[in-house]
Amino acid sequence: MNRPEPTDRAQLLDRLGALVQYDLAIVGGGATGLGIALDAAARGFSVALIESEDFAHGTSSRSTKLLHGGVRYLAQGNISLVQEALHERSTVLHNAPHLSQRLSFILPCYKYWQIPFYAIGLQMYDALAGKRGLGKTQIMGSSATRRSMPNLQLRQLKGSVRYWDAQFDDARLALALARTAAQRGALLVNYCKVNELIHENGRISGLVCEDRETQQSFKISAKCVINAAGVWVDRLRASDDATRNQVSQAIVAPSQGVHISVDASFLPGHEALIVPKTADGRVLFAVPWRGKVILGTTDTPRHDLSREPDPFKAELDFILDEGAKYLERAPTRADVKSIWVGLRPLVKPPSDDGDNTKKISREHTVLISPSKLVTVTGGKWTTYRVMAQDALNHCFDAGLLSKKQGDDTVRLLLVGAQQNQHFVDPMVVAGGAALYGDEADELLNLPGHDNELGGQLTEAMVRFAARYEYARKVEDVLARRARILFLDARLAQSMAPSVAGILQSETGIDPGLSEFLELCEHYLRLP
Repeated sequence: MNRPEPTDRAQLLDRLGALVQYDLAIVGGGATGLGIALDAAARGFSVALIESEDFAHGTSSRSTKLLHGGVRYLAQGNISLVQEALHERSTVLHNAPHLSQRLSFILPCYKYWQIPFYAIGLQMYDALAGKRGLGKTQIMGSSATRRSMPNLQLRQLKGSVRYWDAQFDDARLALALARTAAQRGALLVNYCKVNELIHENGRISGLVCEDRETQQSFKISAKCVINAAGVWVDRLRASDDATRNQVSQAIVAPSQGVHISVDASFLPGHEALIVPKTADGRVLFAVPWRGKVILGTTDTPRHDLSREPDPFKAELDFILDEGAKYLERAPTRADVKSIWVGLRPLVKPPSDDGDNTKKISREHTVLISPSKLVTVTGGKWTTYRVMAQDALNHCFDAGLLSKKQGDDTVRLLLVGAQQNQHFVDPMVVAGGAALYGDEADELLNLPGHDNELGGQLTEAMVRFAARYEYARKVEDVLARRARILFLDARLAQSMAPSVAGILQSETGIDPGLSEFLELCEHYLRLP
């Protein structure tokens, strides 16, 4: 059995301070940056990745938790994007079976013409998946639909179409990418911010970063620097362009997605609900996840880039109003356990002002500046691995790195899945030790494995997070190592003091209890 590798902060900073030149320095510890770090490390490149917050702190922990080909992209005629995403869906299911599972969706039809219309489209979806399909599309009558989804609104229901996609734990998959990259020699440091890009003879040669805990400064020398900062990539691009007295044009049109968590009783069972076209054309999901139901998402332009954006009242009203059209007993404001917001880095065309994000492509973009700063943005979680390959290919083509084949990440099992064990469905069991895959036995060797703090989180899991999963703060544990803040903010608030005490005994630093208690209020505050 593989023993988990420690993520001792002092050792990480010692490595960061070593005077070496890395092949690759990556700014941004979300899905994109972590995917690139793993791909590059698997090819044998030396890699340093820094993240100003925690890994997956932003967009990458605030998704709808779906691995999907993109049914709406099929409707838009973007066949290549759908095929690519369907391939990557199966890749994640293979490489991280402890963090992902297939999931059936029910698309209710309230007009007769909708049944053949959606069925034909979803059968095309099946055909594009080919051997990687997860189940065949089925047409169901109104009675069968009600049996499958008891709380569905029956009035004028003509039937439904059931199809298959998948879901996953986004923050824990990001962590698995980080830890797998570290196994391959990559250095990854969270809570470390970029203060300056280093230029030599008109080209990027590294960066200066600062440990946010000690305010210690570090200089990283690298042959290639990749900007994978998500919705914040334009800030680093502007810093790069300023060295040439140029004004950079923003390439990201941030789009805000809002989700709420409610009790599982509003969607009994293990099937998800999708409304492909709501009153204003947006898609609405209701997805069972970790013993709760997640409802979302909206698609609203957002021009400010807060780390914790506030939801708009109109967005919450939209989710609740649309939910009431399709659920016989619908959640109200009083039923919301947690509300959270994620900003998506949609890539806008040069002539676009970014105010109609529903029509902007979800494909990713790779740009290389005159000083050779490589920027990667756009895309979606499901295709993180393809984005990583494309970014490295751009680096090869530009002569920034010598091409290496290395290990193929298509079949590279991630931490927690490297013993090829049989895994129970982690979402069905609502979390707990199943999310640790083949590392679950290690929890039994840590103090407090039988002391549950709440929400299936044990004392041992908090110690594991501190020792092996880069956790520094209460928020890291309750928001991303465990997902309790996103599921039930009040429960997270009640557990926080216990988690803080354990973390402080492990790390010896202030784990940010008061800040987290304030954050819980933010996730409970309805607009």
